[in-house]
Amino acid sequence: MSHGFDTLAIHAGQDPEARTGAVIPPIYQTSTYAQDAVGAPRLGYEYSRSGNPTRDALQECLAALEGGPVGLAFASGLAAEDTLLRTVCKPGDHVVIPDDAYGGTYRLFARVAERWGLDFTPAKVSDPDAVRAAVEPGRTRVVWVETPTNPLLGIADIAALAGVAHDADALLVVDNTFASPYLQQPIAHGADVVVHSTTKYIGGHSDVVGGALVAADAGLGEELRYHQNAMGAINGPFDAWLTLRGIKTLGVRMDRHCDNAERIAAYLDGHAKVGQVIYPGLPAHPGHEVAAKQMRRFGGMISFRAAGGEEHAVEICNRTKLFILAESLGGVESLIEHPGRMTHASAAGSPLEVPGDLVRLSVGIETVDDLLADLEQALG
Repeated sequence: MSHGFDTLAIHAGQDPEARTGAVIPPIYQTSTYAQDAVGAPRLGYEYSRSGNPTRDALQECLAALEGGPVGLAFASGLAAEDTLLRTVCKPGDHVVIPDDAYGGTYRLFARVAERWGLDFTPAKVSDPDAVRAAVEPGRTRVVWVETPTNPLLGIADIAALAGVAHDADALLVVDNTFASPYLQQPIAHGADVVVHSTTKYIGGHSDVVGGALVAADAGLGEELRYHQNAMGAINGPFDAWLTLRGIKTLGVRMDRHCDNAERIAAYLDGHAKVGQVIYPGLPAHPGHEVAAKQMRRFGGMISFRAAGGEEHAVEICNRTKLFILAESLGGVESLIEHPGRMTHASAAGSPLEVPGDLVRLSVGIETVDDLLADLEQALG
């Protein structure tokens, strides 16, 4: 029997605990487990790096929400990314990445993986032909996609890029952090692996750091599970429990994020102090039609360019009162940041450098009229 998204978010991997009937999975805050005999661990649990019931509940839930057979939880989104790369790539391989990727992802490729011998080429992932041109036949192992991208909110056609990747015998990896599995399920469109920073919308409350991988193929999923244990960057049991708690309200939160973002994007669009609004829900966005095809709604992230240039953008960020000046995104509270000087500072001077006049909003679930008033006074 199939169930709807919100039912899965509340129940997948989360049956009442067998011994007491507790309706919430317990926090198994333990490092090791008593074994019934030498070589006979009880229920297969030996050591919590290798397996923990709380983390297993989260992993089963993540897999159900993304529609894949294997889900894995990590200490952070970047820990998930690193584990994935070292599972499927070797020195001498090549990866295509977005030309406006998240700054931490770019840093991982440019400062860590490249020293290990992994080459990469940035490409405009909203243009399948540009991605195809960046592929190096026989060397490209992964086409890495964010959609929407961070922070320029570009939209990649997942199905089209799956074709590009698979034609080159490469894997399509989709970072689904900005959309969340409620708004978009990349595996259904041909992705091989989905990546999340569960710190963001999945956790949803700015109180836990984590990451996730969901594989479309069970065999690849087991390879990733082996490396998860071998490399050790696992999600702790309390973090897993907090993330599960956040997941339960993901659907209702995302609907409010989207409601508020749509109002704010419409307000900013055409404002005299705003040069350009970048939001996939606006018909003028070049990726609007693709987003409408593969997303349930258009998300809670908005970027805009300040009409007064970089210093005006910084002033806007410094003036808001309800929008908290902070990195990260996806929590119930609204955040504002200057990507060029904050989350994407590591990309300065590279092909992925973002415009200095760019402001990024993570629109929360507050009363939208209060958020609009805050932006009005901050724009000056």
